[in-house]
Amino acid sequence: MTRLSNDPAAFADEALEGFAAAHPRRVRQVPGGVVRATRTAPGQVAVVVGGGSGHYPAFSGLVGQGLAHGAAVGNVFASPSAHQVRQVARAAETGGGVLLAYGNYAGDVLHFGQAASLLAAEGIPTRTLGVTDDMSSASPDEAHKRRGVAGDLVVFKAAAAAAEAGQPLDEVTRIAELANARTRSFGVAFSGCTLPGADHPLFSVPEGRMAVGLGIHGEPGMGERPVPTADEAAELLVATVLGELPEGVVSARGQRAAVILNGLGSVKYEELFVVYRRVAQLLAEAGVEAVDPEVGELVTSFDMAGVSLTLCWLTDELEPLWTAPADAPAYRKGTVEAADLFVPDPSAEAAEETVPPATDESRAAARTVLAALRVLKDTVDVHAEELGRIDAVAGDGDHGIGMQRGSTGAYEAAVRAETLGAGAETLLHRAADAWADRAGGTSGALWGVMLRAVGTALGDTERPTAPAVAAGVAQAADVRELGKAEVGDKTMVDVLVPFSYALMSATEAGQPLATAWDTAAHSASAAAEATADLLPRMGRARPHAEKSLGTPDAGAHSLALIVRAVHGVFVPTLENH
Repeated sequence: MTRLSNDPAAFADEALEGFAAAHPRRVRQVPGGVVRATRTAPGQVAVVVGGGSGHYPAFSGLVGQGLAHGAAVGNVFASPSAHQVRQVARAAETGGGVLLAYGNYAGDVLHFGQAASLLAAEGIPTRTLGVTDDMSSASPDEAHKRRGVAGDLVVFKAAAAAAEAGQPLDEVTRIAELANARTRSFGVAFSGCTLPGADHPLFSVPEGRMAVGLGIHGEPGMGERPVPTADEAAELLVATVLGELPEGVVSARGQRAAVILNGLGSVKYEELFVVYRRVAQLLAEAGVEAVDPEVGELVTSFDMAGVSLTLCWLTDELEPLWTAPADAPAYRKGTVEAADLFVPDPSAEAAEETVPPATDESRAAARTVLAALRVLKDTVDVHAEELGRIDAVAGDGDHGIGMQRGSTGAYEAAVRAETLGAGAETLLHRAADAWADRAGGTSGALWGVMLRAVGTALGDTERPTAPAVAAGVAQAADVRELGKAEVGDKTMVDVLVPFSYALMSATEAGQPLATAWDTAAHSASAAAEATADLLPRMGRARPHAEKSLGTPDAGAHSLALIVRAVHGVFVPTLENH
């Protein structure tokens, strides 16, 4: 388990700060993550990778010459926000455009995609690529839905080496796509991982059994079987990976492959070498030549006891990119000529923060909204452990920590905005951006959009009314367009939509806000309880749908708790008689 931590909600930030302090000649910390500490040639494509914390050396440990130019780092097992990705990309790029590469998880797809749009709007050419090497997460017919696991390294390495060679953005992207299409991974685990501050793992495996096809965010495996010997584990891994050849490869015999035997956190290096001994024998018997094999911890899941095998079927184009030199904190190959260190301009100082003008009525409403955000944060703090437990039934168990980080960030940003004299709209917009930035993940993005929608409806000039609040919540309910979820998918949408409908109906009937909100909050509670009878059709819980039956959705449950808790807080200011 993760034994050394302070505040679990601050774990990711503190780990990144310590990592940067430990490797000052290779990386420097920037808002949202890290970038190379060395200078990059002007006009070179910047390969920016990223994902949640908890997977070291991925993703920050892979930043350096010959590898990534930057890494956006999110909360534990949660994607970085679009704002974080954008900040890291802007710090890393030197005029050649940006390739954003990440594991193919819903939150990452959402945030990196938003960041790409923001960068493009600023005139920075940007491409995106989600790595899809995990064979266990979807069938070959739905390979585009697969997760990115240890195959991330192969794809990042190929793209970065192409960028170092001076290839333009479209070529770097094409090479990354080729490496991704020719990479397959499969893993097993003997125990789950434990998040910082938790006293039990996200999942457990019965004594004498192992999980097959696990996920790197603490998701349980797709099945179980008896614990094998080291040779038997190697035989399972090799047989599975060789059982699905990429398009254009008729037979494994005569092929050359990049090979990674990856430890997921608790399997010792000596154990990995025992397994690789048999992996190497089996590959040779199959006629596959391993090229520069890597054995060690490359993409981990905290203290998970597990191992995965990755093969990338090399081409004449990919092989020199795989073997090219690199010098990152956690991955070094060959000899790299050290570049000069980049020295940031010390005179670049941010201007004093200001807010748009607001009326006295809107500033009074902002103070009440601030009080509601305080109640929201306190509610999340009280229920964080419960939310993590619910989320761990079929997901990765990070919902409590993510909600804590998001609600705390939102409240702190709102306090600063209120101090500057912000109106209700500006205060909620600042809170929304801070929530998305601090929480990351799909939930962080959705809460950011929801708070922003309500803020826009309230404005900075008028005294908010009950219909205005209802209209804002109705706009917030449109997040289902962003997250692609509908009622019945077992997500927070299952609570948000009925809550919005009930609030709108009550205010249209002329009810004052206190009464209307109370009615809608009861609808939210009932809707949250009803999600226990649903099977998830979205997100990380989808592969383990049956395990979640009988347990409510964590996001739906947290939303219902929050709307109930804030009832009445803002009534004196946001009332309509």
